[in-house]
Amino acid sequence: MTDDVSQNIFKSNYESHKKGWSYSMIKIYKYGEVPNDEIFARVTPAVDVAGIVSDIIGNVKENGDSALVDYTERFDGVKLQSLAVSPEEIEEALAQVEPQFLEILEKAAKNIRKFHERQVRNSFIINDEDGIVIGQKIIPVDRAGLYVPGGTAAYPSTVLMDAIPAKIAGCREVVMVTPPMKNGKINPVILAAAKIAGIDRIFKVGGAQAIAALAYGTESVPKVDKIVGPGNAFVAEAKKQVFGQVSIDMIAGPSEILIIADGKTNPRHAAADLLSQAEHDKLASAVLVTNCMELAKAVQAELEVQIPLLSRHEIARASIDNNGKIIVANDISKVIDIANELAPEHLELLLDNPFDYLDRIRHAGSIFMGRNCPEALGDYFAGPNHTLPTSGTARFSSPLSVDDFIKKTQYTYYTKEALARVGHDVAFFAEKEGLSAHAKSAVIRLED
Repeated sequence: MTDDVSQNIFKSNYESHKKGWSYSMIKIYKYGEVPNDEIFARVTPAVDVAGIVSDIIGNVKENGDSALVDYTERFDGVKLQSLAVSPEEIEEALAQVEPQFLEILEKAAKNIRKFHERQVRNSFIINDEDGIVIGQKIIPVDRAGLYVPGGTAAYPSTVLMDAIPAKIAGCREVVMVTPPMKNGKINPVILAAAKIAGIDRIFKVGGAQAIAALAYGTESVPKVDKIVGPGNAFVAEAKKQVFGQVSIDMIAGPSEILIIADGKTNPRHAAADLLSQAEHDKLASAVLVTNCMELAKAVQAELEVQIPLLSRHEIARASIDNNGKIIVANDISKVIDIANELAPEHLELLLDNPFDYLDRIRHAGSIFMGRNCPEALGDYFAGPNHTLPTSGTARFSSPLSVDDFIKKTQYTYYTKEALARVGHDVAFFAEKEGLSAHAKSAVIRLED
């Protein structure tokens, strides 16, 4: 450890004590000391979230808007006169957002559109046998519902990431719900992003009650076909409970990042990237896996330099102390195996030749390649979506995309002659399954 690093640690700790902050250093483990299934925190709610959410959903189904107004007053401290955001409120919000940020939002939206436009699927027709036409139609869902969190932070990036794929898919209407601020209005940057993304209708409601409103409809909030977007444990549980009534994107858990780094990595960069996720939530998990003990110790020290400087230092501190880990393995090959087993939401490869490892990575929500690609690029600007599978679900699910806002319908056409060629085969198959009516529906046409 260099003298400069040591001095920075001392200064950080001294300033922390002066301000009354407590601190403890992230733990370093050798490979194998922590079971792989315990590397990321898997959090079980301490309260009966399911029961509370069930009651909220039932109330919204029965009482509609009045339940939404009551919950908004109870949970957000706001007595609403109208749930809907008016065009005047949107224009007022645009005037409050600095032009530089509006320009950045436009640039980000352009990148997101460029990426997601490549995801558009095409319908197809197969007509290579006489008298037979089969095909598949790609049809967007009619109405998409977007949940955008409020509370401790505003996330205009979520607005862009959720709305733009829905628009590209061709949804007839895109509806957004988000909690109001204490003044009864929506954060101006959220409304600015909604305007840029082309969202059709916006409502001032959050929490499980907003999910219930989207799923079942109220006097003001229309019923949707698909609900997407992140939220707290109550929002996630509500999405789980309404699934089947509507489609959902995923059940999102606390944010995760796994960083794979070697001895050439700048410890300041690795620490900053860990904290980029730790500041999200006290339940977030930030994990570094490296083949270099010196890097592990340097990152451990650098975290203590950077945490006190963060605006959300208390959240980051709790995340790092409770869920953060540094694991030292013998070689990068073992680290790749860990990554595939964990299937992390965010995976960073702080390596010289990241493309050498890309084909070996099978399970990750989003991969950030090389030493100059912090996860924040993906959160805001690069173009790939930042709504990602968590809690190991990247083993079988994918980032939010245009595919989330479409459905597929297939069709079949046979002429009489074409059916005659295969009708007895169909009947024979049906009889093998014991379904004689199925068989009869084919052969009866051959008899006429």
